[in-house]
Amino acid sequence: MPELPEVETIRQGLQAHVVGRTIAQAQVLHPRAVRRDPAGPAGFASALAGRTASRAERRGKYLWLTFDDDRALLAHLGMSGQMLVGDPGRPLSPHVRVRFTFLDGGPDLRFTDQRTFGQLMMCSLRGGDLPAPPANGGTARPPCPPGLGRPLPEPIAHIAPDPLEAAFDPAVFTARLTRRRTGVKRALLDQSLISGVGNIYADEALWRARLHWARPTETLRPGEVSRLLEAVRDVLTEALKAGGTSFDAMYVNVNGESGYFDRSLHAYGRAGEPCDRCGTPIRRDPFMNRSSYTCPRCQPRPRHPHP
Repeated sequence: MPELPEVETIRQGLQAHVVGRTIAQAQVLHPRAVRRDPAGPAGFASALAGRTASRAERRGKYLWLTFDDDRALLAHLGMSGQMLVGDPGRPLSPHVRVRFTFLDGGPDLRFTDQRTFGQLMMCSLRGGDLPAPPANGGTARPPCPPGLGRPLPEPIAHIAPDPLEAAFDPAVFTARLTRRRTGVKRALLDQSLISGVGNIYADEALWRARLHWARPTETLRPGEVSRLLEAVRDVLTEALKAGGTSFDAMYVNVNGESGYFDRSLHAYGRAGEPCDRCGTPIRRDPFMNRSSYTCPRCQPRPRHPHP
């Protein structure tokens, strides 16, 4: 599933290629893609015709296009969703779910989703803490006083700030994390606690912080949480610079290009390979119907772990 670096890479592409353009038509080719929109496929398409996107925004794994009347087109990419910009005359692939054309006749935008777990919907905005976007389309955001940020889409108002946002408060995160009684990786994947971190980058951050995925959160010391947060931010920032992580054709940016952070992975997907720090073979454990990858020497399993 695309995580923060992949979604931010796509957001930057939408900012560059879609913002400022007026939608001529939104063509819903598969109703499942807009299954959460209360107006249905016809109402979804009607609501978008003639609208001009003013900003491309993101929180965690969600991204959206904001319009000037406090409405937004909210997207979650699911397992295989892609936002592809290109020649409007190119053939439609069988996995295109929604196609957007523009009044200027330029490149169209296609929401492509092979597994159809992703979704789009129109929604209202409400007051939030999202800072104003950077003028250069990058990721650095200026500080924003509480309550004065740009509003968030209503369906994701419960999603916590991600660790690259100015709205993210390390002290609040530390207090909430250490009050929990769960494993640290489960906590990192809880989008109501910290957003944008998924299976890949959780494993990578825990390897850098030398923490086992089953370490009980209530036993973490403040210095360990600080080390973990630094590792999370470093991993996400480095992955963003590399354009995200692509193991197959499921994730590409808006121009159809793959990311290459998979070449820099130290733990995830490297079962049996030597640890880049100590040479011990990386271990794979089952975790929440997925896998966790750790170095048995650098990340010793806790005596009383959480499952």
